Amino acid sequence: MPTTTNIQYAEPWLEVASTPQDWRNAGQANLLRILYYLHVVRAFEEAVLNLEKAGLVHGPAHSSIGQEGGAVGSIMLLNSDDMITGSHRGHHQFLVKGMRHIDSPEFDPRKTALPENVKTFLYRTLAEILGLADGFCRGRGGSMHLRWVEAGAMGTNAIVGGGVPIANGLAWAQKRRNKGEVTFTFFGDGAMNIGAVPESMNLAALWNLPICFFVENNGYAVSTTLAEETRETRLSSRGGAYGIPAYRVDGMDPMAVLHASQMALEHMRSGKGPAIIEAMVYRYFHHGGSIPGSAFGYRSKDEESSWTSKDPIERTVQQMVKLKWLTEEENKTIRQHCVDAMQEIVTRLTEGEGSKRRIRPELWPKPEFRDQGLRGDLSEFAGVRFEELETATGPVENMKFIDAVAKVMARRMETDERIFCMGEDIHRLKGGTNGATKGLADRFPDRIIPTPIAEQGFAGLAGGVAVEGSYRPVVELMYSDFALVAADQLFNQIGKARHMFGGDSAVPFVLRTKCAIGTGYGSQHSMDPAGLYAMWPGWRIVAPSTPFDYVGLMNSALKCEDPVLVIEHTDLYNTTGPGPKEDSDYYIPLGKAKVVRKGSAFTVLTYLAMTPLALQVAEEMGVDAEIIDLRSLDRAGLDWETIGESVRKTNNIVVLEQSPLTVSYGAMVTDEIQRRFFDYLDQPVQRIHGGEASPSVSKVLERAAFVGAEEVRKGFARMMADMGRPVTAGEAQAANANIA
Repeated sequence: MPTTTNIQYAEPWLEVASTPQDWRNAGQANLLRILYYLHVVRAFEEAVLNLEKAGLVHGPAHSSIGQEGGAVGSIMLLNSDDMITGSHRGHHQFLVKGMRHIDSPEFDPRKTALPENVKTFLYRTLAEILGLADGFCRGRGGSMHLRWVEAGAMGTNAIVGGGVPIANGLAWAQKRRNKGEVTFTFFGDGAMNIGAVPESMNLAALWNLPICFFVENNGYAVSTTLAEETRETRLSSRGGAYGIPAYRVDGMDPMAVLHASQMALEHMRSGKGPAIIEAMVYRYFHHGGSIPGSAFGYRSKDEESSWTSKDPIERTVQQMVKLKWLTEEENKTIRQHCVDAMQEIVTRLTEGEGSKRRIRPELWPKPEFRDQGLRGDLSEFAGVRFEELETATGPVENMKFIDAVAKVMARRMETDERIFCMGEDIHRLKGGTNGATKGLADRFPDRIIPTPIAEQGFAGLAGGVAVEGSYRPVVELMYSDFALVAADQLFNQIGKARHMFGGDSAVPFVLRTKCAIGTGYGSQHSMDPAGLYAMWPGWRIVAPSTPFDYVGLMNSALKCEDPVLVIEHTDLYNTTGPGPKEDSDYYIPLGKAKVVRKGSAFTVLTYLAMTPLALQVAEEMGVDAEIIDLRSLDRAGLDWETIGESVRKTNNIVVLEQSPLTVSYGAMVTDEIQRRFFDYLDQPVQRIHGGEASPSVSKVLERAAFVGAEEVRKGFARMMADMGRPVTAGEAQAANANIA
């Protein structure tokens, strides 16, 4: 028989419970603050539910009634510089973090009504939940997207687990600053099984980040029980797998939560990395609204009664009365002060009585605010030096495209210590899989950061760094298709953050990725990402086709306060072209296309590797085509002035892209051209694109899937024929020529 040994986890997994002595040791002042915050949250949430019952909350109202103990017990110990993120059920955490930021220890809630600054805070929070202009996010965030940066409340999140990678980024920035700050990220039991959370736990442990993963285990994901979600229902058990100390605690007991949080904070503030707290809590109502869960049949009234008997407010009151630090009348006074404040706030936000009660019309956001703040105004570019190759003030030399990629990043990292790079294998293989980071790991060893294969985790972490604002991440996705693995973070989080949280918050995030069509890597490694990212208006997109343009556009991407996708192409990496010999400090404007070949017969709109191919084919065929390299591809960045000037001259236009019809970029551009310039067109906008299927591994099938010289020749010949202009013998011969 083999011998066996019980293997122990390296980090502790502890159950934490409070004792009567813990309550005494906390002191009257601290217990009074705990009770005060509990009452504030309870009164606020009751006001929300009353408004929801009146039909005045547009959208969900995920009440935190019953779960207040976990929020108060943990956030009581945090400072304004410490940060939190939350989930869709995050009112209580947001409220306590805000209270910690503005509360004066001299205020005694037993004696005086709530101060004006507290009422203003509660007013703005409720206004946001109601979708009003006075809210923290100007009404855009509502109940599930609450953010107050000054207080360290960095955003609640409607996507289950979606805020956890972002919180990792906040903690990464805090660790870099080395001032002892920490982050708490709050999420429910349902989030433990979504990929963003385990990826984030692994990264936090790997990089020793000062973050607490605070799991509010209320036993249900809507109506699905915890036992139906996972075999091991003690969710804190997962800490051991990542080398993270974990604490399990009764979340209905604020004192037990406070002690568990104190242990976690001692661990984190001493530089030992992350911690996990699992707080056993209970939401008194259904997933959303004011109806008990028992009304829907997935839990019993007896179960609900057993949990409400453990109410965190009642428990705190009992302990304080027992210690003779509070009377029942004083408790009622505190409660009434909070209720009165909320009634006053509701009166400010609504008018009318009974079924005729409504939101005051003057408080709604103006409809014209709809699109404001989708992206920044680019004012950060005031005073920079814009240049084009033809007017370059510095010497130019031929260089490999891939060398320009590494060169400009090295220059920017020399001049800006905030910039760092993150991605898979970027620290080895002589600059990653293609040489884009060549030499950088030696020069900047602590700023070239290799990652595990965890795109959602590290993309979201970098997004958190960006919204925190102290550093500027550059993320490399090895292949553009990998964006689909990280889609929630790239599109739901990073791409929407500025607009969703009110329109003012910068998100300086650069994503480098490559289009690898034609390399034989098949349908999951060959996507042109332009069409995908163009659907998300928060993203700016650039696609350089020359070394000179790459340097200028990358400089602009790194200067920009919005997320910028920089698309590269494997076909261009080993090509040579003009690039800066010495001066790598110029910029090329975002939103500026370039006419790379003058002509009058028809206009070609293209980008990336299709730009040199279009030039080559036009020269071979001898056609009088005007070729425009779009360079900026996002909807806001399309240079309609340059495009329009060309269309009004040629009256014919073709959109050329290499990739398949599926996830096509050209469809959006074609539609917009026909809307804007219909009266100037002699024929419908033409398109040259690949087939419907993604490229296959088979060399023959792959070649049939994308556009090459043969398809461009035929497309140009078709343009000439459709214009009613006879195709010359030379053009016909060129159009039918074999691929070189």
